[in-house]
Amino acid sequence: MSVKIRLTRMGQKKKPYYRIVVADSRSPRDGRIIEAIGSYNPVSEPKEFKIEADKAVKWMLTGAKPTDTVNKLFKDNGVLEQFEAAKKA
Repeated sequence: MSVKIRLTRMGQKKKPYYRIVVADSRSPRDGRIIEAIGSYNPVSEPKEFKIEADKAVKWMLTGAKPTDTVNKLFKDNGVLEQFEAAKKA
């Protein structure tokens, strides 16, 4: 089973809101998830990003791969640095 950390779309039409979830890569975008680990609101000013970094690092250490968009969000907010530090320790 291939596990991904990706975005699930929530909210109203033209007002997207995303949850950051851990899910099987074969399940649909808004389908079954394993665990919700954060949220992202691109509409608010400034853009709102909340993540449980310890859970995200735990999942990446066990082999979950973030999608390109989630990887960029993690890089901008320091989660990848925590992952690298945990990988070396």
